[in-house]
Amino acid sequence: MKKIKWLINDLGLNELNAWWRLVWTAALMALALETVSAHTHTNTKLTRETKIIAITILAEARGEKQSGMYAVGAVIAQRAFERKQTPTEVCLKKWQFSCWNGKRLKDLEHLLKVPQAKYALALAKNIKLLSRDYVGFANHYHATWMKKKPYWAKGQKPVKTIGQHVFYKL
Repeated sequence: MKKIKWLINDLGLNELNAWWRLVWTAALMALALETVSAHTHTNTKLTRETKIIAITILAEARGEKQSGMYAVGAVIAQRAFERKQTPTEVCLKKWQFSCWNGKRLKDLEHLLKVPQAKYALALAKNIKLLSRDYVGFANHYHATWMKKKPYWAKGQKPVKTIGQHVFYKL
């Protein structure tokens, strides 16, 4: 009980609510991943949209833990929400995700065979259910290892750092 009071008093109710939303989202994603694992066969037909979203997540964050992949998915969901576009439109918009610069779907479909693909597919299939709050409603990010920050990050305060990515709400 003491811990709960500390959470409410020191973190505030909004943060506690965000924490519970995150726990609930994680539980939903675990269920989705279990469902995808149970129903993913080599002959299963994936939609073009699911492939594009999953490939974007894989190309951007397959070297991260699941938290990093989830974060990239949450940014895609946030941009789709803000811009009133589909997640696929967000992913394929010119110069938004470098993996698509000069590439077509068939050029990147090999990424769907990497071990992280099952999780990326679960995220892609549930993109509208992802907690955008997980990344502080960020709509931009860049890798922490970049020597020079992107022009849009100059003077901006990051809202989160998850794995090798820094997230911004512009």
